[in-house]
Parts: sequence; structure tokens; C-alpha cells
Amino acid sequence: MSPTLEFSFRIAITVDAPTIVSSDPARGKRQLIPILGGEVSGALEGHVLPGGVDSQFIQPDGLCRLSARYALATKDGTVYIENNGIRRLPSAFTANLFGDDMGFFKHVPVEDIYFKATPTFEVDDPRLHWLTESVFICDAKRTPDTVNLDMYRVL
Repeated sequence: MSPTLEFSFRIAITVDAPTIVSSDPARGKRQLIPILGGEVSGALEGHVLPGGVDSQFIQPDGLCRLSARYALATKDGTVYIENNGIRRLPSAFTANLFGDDMGFFKHVPVEDIYFKATPTFEVDDPRLHWLTESVFICDAKRTPDTVNLDMYRVL
């Protein structure tokens, strides 16, 4: 039987401006994006705790390898998430990735951005244990100020 996906929940994350650690279009760019907060809806309900970070390395060809760490406060307890993935923009926008202003995302059609990740979860309450018993896939959408993460359980 082939796997299927079941929508579980959405995390709408508010982010701050990136902190650029290093940037060289010939070698790549390392940036840290602070996670300020957000909302969670679906099978989980709650909010994103401030203090998380999305660590990104943007390769010279524009492929972004990301590793985000953040926590949720839900009605059933706290959830810690490690979300690792990739984001790829149309080549026409690659040069914009090496600047400081992420506002250019408003000009990139969301459907033209490949943005997928594989989250893993740590939980502190037995009611949330279901998050640790399945594989999840994250389908993400990036806007100038937010990141919407749709979490799907692989059945």
C-alpha cells in the first residue's frame, strides 16, 4: 500500500528580520531568522512561543537548507519542534536572497516556491504522544513576514 498524507495542523509563524552571519554570493549566505510567535490550528491548538530560530544556509545557486527550532504552547502541553528542509525559488529571484531585505518575497508567487521540511517532535504530555509515533511532512509557504507550515501525517 502506498503512503497517503493526512492534514494534521497549521502553524502560522511570525518572523523577524534575518541576522546575516556571513554572505558571499560565491560561497553562500548564513542567516538566522528569529521566530517571534504565531498561532497553531487544527488537531493542535495554541500558539508559537517566542525565542525560536530558523538557521539557514543559502547556497550560491539559491537553494536554501534550513533548520528551525521552536516550541508550541498547546491546550494539551508543550511541543518542541525540529524542522529541517529546503526552500527553492525561481532562478529569477536567486540574487535577491543575498540581500538584507526579504520583502521581495511579496513578488514571488507562493506556488512557485518549493518549500518542504521534515519535522520531529518532543512532547511533555501523553495526550501529545501521537506526534512522536508517525512521520510528518511539512508543506511551507513563505510570505514577506510570515511562514505558514501545514503539517501532514504520513499514513
